[in-house]
Amino acid sequence: MQEIKTLGKNIFQIIKGGKLGMTFIPQRVFFEAGSLDYPIAQKILDALKSNPRVSINMLNPKQRIKNISGASQEDAYRAGKRTLVVGIRKTLNFQSCKPSAHYQLPLVTGCMGQCEYCYLNTQFGKNPYIRVYVNLEEILSQTASYIEQRQPDITIFEGAATSDPIPVEPYTGSLAAAIQFFARQEYGKFRFVTKYTDVDSLLNLNHQGKTMIRFSINADHIISNYEHFTPALSKRLLASAKVAAAGYPLGFIIGPIILFDGWETEYIRMFEALKNNLGSHNPDNISFEIISHRFTTRAKNTIMNVYPSSTLPMDESQRKYKYGQFGYGKYVYPPEQIGAISAYFKETIGDFFPGASIDYII
Repeated sequence: MQEIKTLGKNIFQIIKGGKLGMTFIPQRVFFEAGSLDYPIAQKILDALKSNPRVSINMLNPKQRIKNISGASQEDAYRAGKRTLVVGIRKTLNFQSCKPSAHYQLPLVTGCMGQCEYCYLNTQFGKNPYIRVYVNLEEILSQTASYIEQRQPDITIFEGAATSDPIPVEPYTGSLAAAIQFFARQEYGKFRFVTKYTDVDSLLNLNHQGKTMIRFSINADHIISNYEHFTPALSKRLLASAKVAAAGYPLGFIIGPIILFDGWETEYIRMFEALKNNLGSHNPDNISFEIISHRFTTRAKNTIMNVYPSSTLPMDESQRKYKYGQFGYGKYVYPPEQIGAISAYFKETIGDFFPGASIDYII
């Protein structure tokens, strides 16, 4: 635990250095009471206060951001996606994160992307804003405690269970701090997933192979129709090649798998592009996670309110109703279609990446 005592200084150096490559510029920022006592919040304020298009708001201790208003649910959703809340993580009890990790690492919640199918649309409901936590020293200290409790077993932490942390990394430096923290942990590992490509600030870090960076990829048909305000597949693949060249363990989440006309051919093109982009940096230990499309009744209602012209396939009569691990039901593809998805991806991944592992297909 000795390193925790000096962590505050290390964090300040990490977040103070580096060039702000701003891919996400919020329209409004709310600083919760006490947040400006932390250097991360000060860095965010310094970066945005001179921008006349950004509204800076200071909250008193009794104020909370409960929802972002709009003329309609669609307008409120769009406004929320352009809102950044800077706050202090009050609870340090980390949530579990099955099947990908033991615990969530709470650095960020929310995402600037506007993917029609995303479960965060219903999880955050009227609060789709991005929230960053500035008490990073306390969060990582608690992380060390969780690791200590389970050692000598390895404890894995997921940094993107309810977020995509890359777009706010230029403001916070939290990923860089976490990566360097885990590099010093004998019994701890870190992983996160992103659709975004601004990874240059992470490439020269001393990660010691303890952090796996995964990219969420999909067929062009899915990205162009349903993943709004996200980089093209080609950009994500270029970023993944940079990560591989930097020696990070590399993974890919492919999902949601949607069965559209010609889906097998499009995924072949995706794997061809991935293999070509990785080139000589193709590591032997790539991992894949395959997630088929599913939805709840609540999710469908929210999606159709926010995206009234959505063409997502959500005909309940074409799906099987299944209860999930959190006690609520969802509509999934029936067993014969799940079987076809599983067989296809096992064979195709085996052809393109014989040494890769498939963590799960659901």
